[in-house]
Amino acid sequence: MTNLTADTAPPPCQSDRTGTLITPIEKDLGGFSVRRVLPSQDVRKVGPFVFFDHMGPATFAPGDGIDVRPHPHIGLATVTYLFSGSMMHRDSLGSAQEIRPGAVNLMVAGRGIVHSERTPDDARASGQTLEGLQLWLALPEADEDTTPAFHHTPAAELPETSQPGGVRITMLIGEAFGVISPVKTFMPTLFFGAHVPAGQTLTLPQGCAEQAVYLVSGQLSCQDHAVSARQMMVLPAGATLHAQQACHLAVVGGAPLGHRHLDWNFVSSSKAKIQQARADWKAGRFPLVPGDEDEFIPLPE
Repeated sequence: MTNLTADTAPPPCQSDRTGTLITPIEKDLGGFSVRRVLPSQDVRKVGPFVFFDHMGPATFAPGDGIDVRPHPHIGLATVTYLFSGSMMHRDSLGSAQEIRPGAVNLMVAGRGIVHSERTPDDARASGQTLEGLQLWLALPEADEDTTPAFHHTPAAELPETSQPGGVRITMLIGEAFGVISPVKTFMPTLFFGAHVPAGQTLTLPQGCAEQAVYLVSGQLSCQDHAVSARQMMVLPAGATLHAQQACHLAVVGGAPLGHRHLDWNFVSSSKAKIQQARADWKAGRFPLVPGDEDEFIPLPE
């Protein structure tokens, strides 16, 4: 559901970005909007996360929905995590999975995959409100050409934990607070969601070289910095978040990653691989998506 057209310059070191506040750019995708958080002008990536979109909330009337036609990826893994609504994922491996709130869906593009995202028939008929996060994880160089795969982890299989004051945490990817997510990782990666009641605090885990908090809703402060709903702030390990209002937040991070080129839907450490992927898509050499073979998104020129 995402298009990038510009390459990225090497980012400054993480210590130089601590305290950086990111206000997303809103993008209209035709019928609904997304807030693009990463890459931003000041912060290109956090750990392996090179892309972060907040979709919606968008309310669709009966008969309406989203139709993201088949499009390709290389060199990354996509993560879809919904708060409300549903989406139907299909890919060139033959995967057909309805994505529901609370589940983590990891699509490993590796050397190349094609997928589509559409509103399921029942949700289109009844109408729905759709909201969630879509992220890209750049793969380590050794795994950029790995075999494509799709992994669906239901909400019931994702570990939850709590802290004093009613703080609730769901571990989506990686390990922290004594719990480990079953979702596959390729390098040290952190992604968790949390609900923090007003007046309570959450201390971020130690041992994560790079991390940032995105505030879905609420108001918080950290180290004399204020973060409002729909903003992201880059923070050091062990930082303490103070909830001025009840907060719903997501934290992403992980080990530092070398420079990556981003072009349209392609991510790679090699410009040559991206140029080859562009040529392959234009020439029709990527595989088709079973059950969604008739449409595709053309290569932007």
